[in-house]
Order: sequence, then C-alpha cells, then structure tokens
Amino acid sequence: MAKARQLKRRIRSVQNTRKITRTMELVATSKLRRAQSRVVAARPYAESLTQAIADLVTPELEERFPLLRRPPPPDKGGPTRAAVILLTSNRGLAGGFNANLIREAQARMEALERVHYTVDLHAIGKKGIGYFKYIGRPLASARIDIGDKPTSAHAAEVAEALIRAYADGQLARVDLVYAHFASAISTPPATLRVLPVEPPAARARHPNYLLKPGPDELLSELLPLYVRNVIFRGLVETAASEHGARRTAMKNATDNAGEILDVLRRTFNRQRQAQITQEIAEIVGGAAALEQ
Repeated sequence: MAKARQLKRRIRSVQNTRKITRTMELVATSKLRRAQSRVVAARPYAESLTQAIADLVTPELEERFPLLRRPPPPDKGGPTRAAVILLTSNRGLAGGFNANLIREAQARMEALERVHYTVDLHAIGKKGIGYFKYIGRPLASARIDIGDKPTSAHAAEVAEALIRAYADGQLARVDLVYAHFASAISTPPATLRVLPVEPPAARARHPNYLLKPGPDELLSELLPLYVRNVIFRGLVETAASEHGARRTAMKNATDNAGEILDVLRRTFNRQRQAQITQEIAEIVGGAAALEQ
C-alpha cells in the first residue's frame, strides 16, 4: 500500500506540473502573437530607411561621416576597444534560448580578442548579466528595465553613448548579439555589426529624389537613426524569440508530463490489479481450507 500511496502522490504532482506548463504555454502563445506583430510592423520602416541611406551614400560622403568611416586595425594605429551588445531575457524557462545567446556573445568576444581588441560588454537582460557576473567578467553597462516590450526610446538610450564613443574614435566597432526571429520555432542567435554603418548596395535605378537641404544634412540625421533602428529591431526580435522559445519549451514539458502520467497510471493500475488478485487468491485459499 505504501508504494501505491507514493504513486498517487507522484501522479498528483505531475498533474499539477502539467497544468502549470500548459498555462505557461498558453500565456507565451498570446504574448508571441503580439510580439510577432511588432516584428512585422518594424520591418518595412527599417527596409525603407536602409534603402534611403543606400541611395544617398557616395564614396566621397563615406569619408566625411564618422559613422561610415572604418578605422584601421589596432596594430596600425586604430582604436583598441570594441563593444558587444548582448540581448537576453529577464526570465528563464525558455529552453536553451539564453544559453545560445551567451555562447554566441562569448564566441564573438573571443574572436575580437584574438585580433587584439579590448572588448566592452554591454548586457541587456538578467540572464546574460547574471552569467557574466558569475564568471567574473566585467560589464561596461547592464540593464534589466527593458523587458519584453522594448520601445524606440530604449533603443535610443542604448545607442547614444556608443554612437558618441565611435564618432570620437574611442571604439573600433560595435556588434549586436540578438535572437533572429525567423519564425515561431526558428530563433537562432545572430551577430550583427552596428558600427561602422555598412550601406547596402544602391538600386540599379536611382529614384528621382529632390534633396533638400542636401545629402550631407540628411545623412547626419539618418545615420544615427539607422543605428538606433538596428538596435530596436534587435530588441523586438529577441523579445519575440523569447516568447517563441518559451512556448516551445513549455509545450515539450507538457507533452513529457503527459507521457510520464501514462507510465505512472499504468504502473499504479498493474500494482492495484496484482493486489486485488492476491486478495482473491487468499480468499479462495481460505474458503478451500474451511471446506476441508
């Protein structure tokens, strides 16, 4: 009987766990829909901004704008510092989501350090901050206030100091490590270069723009806006990817709990059946003994 009671307790425990994981799956699904809508809404603006810069930039202008200029490597007199922005979540229970982002950031920092850069790590999200504090890696900045609903103001706050440092020649490059939202089930970690700005190839046929006040003045406004937008898209895609990863993890946990329940119930039923059979055998044996 003691074993049967233990099985009942375990069945109740797994049932409660399955209810929790199922609820978390539903919540993550609801949040994912809203986050996915923000990702889709952000893409047309980013594409238009990128194409506008491509249409404006010329080789002559590239030399006049610090955000377009590529500094020489450290061994040739260039800046020795580089920055890596790592985006993770504030919460766990999302499978390997945060661990994959942290590994991606570590690989990027190691690659930069191999070519003699000193890397400043800017961590956004409790999971990344907690990991690097645990291993004793100093952080240039740390933020946990952005959460899973980032705004353009958050992106501007992250970008401004880095833009100034790069324009002043203190940084050689700025990289962003984020989760690329390809779909609800595909959110691979990715590294994107934020600075220097690399203009995409211009279209074969340039639109008939009437530029006023002029390309110089327009680029002085568009380039910082582009950097802020890149970081904003990284924040939005990482937030959506977090919900997608959590939904997948909770669905797997719910399915696994269901499989464990099936095994426990079969075990409990077999044990109860064996006990009933044993009791019947004892009754039959006792009745046969009385008849003799």
